[in-house]
Order: sequence, then C-alpha cells, then structure tokens
Amino acid sequence: MSEVLSATNLKFLAQGMWTTLYLSFFIIVLSTLFGTILAVMRNGKNPILRWIASIYIEFVRNVPNLLFIIFLVFQLKSTAAGITSFTVFTSAALAEIIRGGLNSIDPGQTEAGLSQGFNNRQIFIYIIFPQAIRKMLPSIISQFVTVVKDTSFLYSVIALQELFG
Repeated sequence: MSEVLSATNLKFLAQGMWTTLYLSFFIIVLSTLFGTILAVMRNGKNPILRWIASIYIEFVRNVPNLLFIIFLVFQLKSTAAGITSFTVFTSAALAEIIRGGLNSIDPGQTEAGLSQGFNNRQIFIYIIFPQAIRKMLPSIISQFVTVVKDTSFLYSVIALQELFG
C-alpha cells in the first residue's frame, strides 16, 4: 500500500490531473464560445450563415478520428493538436445542444418581448437565452464531463501524458 502512495506516484498523478484540467478548461471555454456562435448562426435568418454553420456541424460530427487528422495533417504539437481537435468537435456538439435549447423556447416569448418594446438582441439576451440555459444545462454539463473524460484519447493517440494515461 505504501508503494502506491509514494511521492513519485503522487507527483505523477498530480501532473496528470493538472494536464487534464488544463486541457479541459481551454477546450470547454473555446467550445462554448464557438458552439454558441455556430448555434446562433444556424438558427439565424441569413441563409449563407445558416448554410455554413450547418455544413460545419454536420461534417465535424460525422468525421471519425478528427484527432488523427488534425495531429497528422497539420503537424501540430501534441497539446495544440489536442485542444484544437477537441474544440472543433465539441463546438459542433455544443452548437446542437444550444440550438435545441433555443428552439425549445415558445415563440410567444419573442412576441411578448416585442410587445414590451425590446429589440431582437434584447429579447435574445434577456428573455430567450436565460430560459434556454435552464433547459440546456444538463446536456451542457454532460458534454463538459465527456470532454474531461475524453482527454484520455490524447494519451492513446498522440502520447500526451495526463491523468487517465
């Protein structure tokens, strides 16, 4: 038992935990930002932006082994390749979660905002988005947990030492 809790093992585990949290933090922040932008683009009225977002989301969600492609084709360092590939994939997944949450809000809420003199931006920020967040939160948290868990793929694919490696 004492060998398991040796200073060397604890240091190794601490380094792995730090790498996992470091990677997960950047992936989650960037994916949330890009996912929100993609969801708004896909729900928007501009057909070109809607088309671009749709193609991005459908392509990225249906391409297996995106990590291999980014790591091997673009020749990035392991950490940069990991953050980039997981951000690209998680952004598409979050975009669909956010889009679903936004679509779940009754159109009457927009009409109510318009009747009170709000513009479209105010309606989105003050009425639609807060209600949608409550509906999206369980799925978003689940996606964040998946990001933390899936950082173990980085070790197996590109030999990055982290907690689950």
